[in-house]
Amino acid sequence: MFVVTVKFTLAAGAAEAFMPLMQAQAKNSVALEPGCHQFDVCQDPEDAAIVFLYELYSDEAAFKGHLASDHFKQFDADVIDLVTAKQVACYHRSYPS
Repeated sequence: MFVVTVKFTLAAGAAEAFMPLMQAQAKNSVALEPGCHQFDVCQDPEDAAIVFLYELYSDEAAFKGHLASDHFKQFDADVIDLVTAKQVACYHRSYPS
């Protein structure tokens, strides 16, 4: 399995506009991508401008397919002005197999 984590820092006041777009992106990823097994959207309870994603894919190729999908490209374009920072990390999950 291939794990991707993303930490977004949102512009001031952008959480209200960002979260519905992010939630739709998560739903679309799981529904439309056979290689996407999990897409969790978490928001910092003390700072609504911090959003953390945990995504689980079959493999790195499935994640690359996600990045090439029309729904991801549209999401990325829709939120560009709402995000001030984005940190992405990728991991191979070794347990459980």
